[in-house]
Order: sequence, then C-alpha cells, then structure tokens
Amino acid sequence: MSDYKTIELQASVGGVVAILLNRPEQHNAFNAEVIDELTDAFETVRTSNCRVMLLRGAGKSFSAGADLNWMKSAAQYTLAENEADAVKLARMLHRLAELPMMTIACVHGACMGGGAGLAASCDIVVAQASAKFRFSEVRLGLTPGTISPFVVRAIGPRWANALFISGESFNTTYAEKMGLVHYSVADEAEMNQMVEYLTKLAFSTAPVAVSEAKKLVREVTGHPLDEALIHKTANHIAKRRISVEGIEGISAFLEKRKPNWMN
Repeated sequence: MSDYKTIELQASVGGVVAILLNRPEQHNAFNAEVIDELTDAFETVRTSNCRVMLLRGAGKSFSAGADLNWMKSAAQYTLAENEADAVKLARMLHRLAELPMMTIACVHGACMGGGAGLAASCDIVVAQASAKFRFSEVRLGLTPGTISPFVVRAIGPRWANALFISGESFNTTYAEKMGLVHYSVADEAEMNQMVEYLTKLAFSTAPVAVSEAKKLVREVTGHPLDEALIHKTANHIAKRRISVEGIEGISAFLEKRKPNWMN
C-alpha cells in the first residue's frame, strides 16, 4: 500500500520514522481504512532498519478512538462479521506492540478509547499536560475488548478495571501516575525536546539487543519465578554475551570507544 489516505509515513535519513494519523476533522478516529493503513505502515516499519518510530496525530487530537459512523455501520453486521472486523484492529495493535525498535506515542488533545489503546501499545508515551484520556466504551454500551490486553499490560488490572467500568475522563497527571504516560510535557516545544532526548538514547543502544529486550519483557511477564524461568533468563543473557553485538559492546566499553552502532 503505497498511497495512504488517512495517515502519513515519513522516514528520515537518520533512521527515525514518523507516522501521522491524518484525519484531523474527525479527531483521527479509527475506521476500517485507518486500521488497514496502520497495519500496512507498521509492517513497512518492521521490515525497515529504522531505530525509532514516532506516532503522532494531526490537528487538535491524538485520536478520539473509534469513528462513530463506522461503529454505526458495524451494528448492522452479523456477529461473525463484527468479530472479523474487530480482529483487524487487534492485529494492528499487536503488530505495533511487537515492533523491534523503540516506539514513541506523542499524545496531545483527545486520546480516547482505541486511541488510548494505540498509545498503550507503544513502548513510551510522551503526553502534553493538556491531553485528555478516557476508556469510553461503556458509555456507548460497549467494552474495550480489542485494546484490553495492551492497556492491562501497560497499567495493570486494578487500574484497568476501575477505568474500564467507570468511563472516567482523566488528565495527563493521572495517566502518568498509573503508568499509561511516561513523560509529561508542557507543550509542543517540550514534546520535541523530549523526543530528541529519547531518540538520542535509542541511537546509543544496540538494535538487536533492543528487540530482544522487548521480547524478554513479554516472556517473563506473568510467569512464576521458578527454575524454568531462571534457566530461560540465564540462557537469554548467555546468548547475548556471545552475540556479535554483545562482543562489540563489551569490547567498545573496555577500549573506551563508541560501539559500531553509534557510528
């Protein structure tokens, strides 16, 4: 899919990719076309050699969640058709969550429902202090089904339960408190400064090690600390020690030089 209608994908020479949700009049709400284009864009990013992916929203909002006209149409679908439709959204979020590089959601304005799920699927969320969040599905007689695994992973079951059943609107301070937001910034200028800072950190890290570290978190989450996990994690670090990146990183440290992924 080369020509996107609802998003923009821009890549820099330096290895940073930016995806812009570009339906400002609809507050970047999801519909089937947005989901298809994001799915395609994330696959393009996955197979690239970029080191950082930024996700932004055009206009006044990051994303207001599901497009209500799309949801209205879905009410006429059969159960099987609705499930197939929802699976596309779930797979798009899964593809985002498992990208091998650092992913950063740059949130401003409304970040509601599926939009909050999109942010939760990124590694790092930077949000302007004026941003507003809500898991609003229950206010529409729905549940946040497809986004729930990513949100629960981000903020834990206790917070997710409270916010899913109340449909409460909350600000960036509250979102940062629960772990949905990592960095709160005052405005767009501070947002850009924070993104620059995080990007510099990303370029100081070994690309494969970053991907493996993300997998490590997924693999140990929820598992009991038993002999099996002890051996699994020991095997993980043992493989990294003898990897090309591991050998280069240790050598560079001992030789007081920059490793080759920083050159």
